[in-house]
Amino acid sequence: MKAQEIRAMTLDELAQGLDDAYEELFNLRFQFSTGRLENFNRLTEVKRDIARLKTIVRERNWSRCGRKRRHEGATEEADGVCGEQQDG
Repeated sequence: MKAQEIRAMTLDELAQGLDDAYEELFNLRFQFSTGRLENFNRLTEVKRDIARLKTIVRERNWSRCGRKRRHEGATEEADGVCGEQQDG
């Protein structure tokens, strides 16, 4: 999967893609441990796909929340979405 293809996906599609990639990685590791894995390069490809997907998700969260938001007195609702801790 290429980065351009991933960037064209919605957040729901990204989440589904991550689930699928983790499932495929599990299956590949299982095949490896039982000695039935034929294409060892696929392990590396899937790991890289997972990293690409996670990177794009993180970029979108940063752009949605905005880096300056943390220092500009963001609302409590935005704090929760951006993963920031609330004092309380």
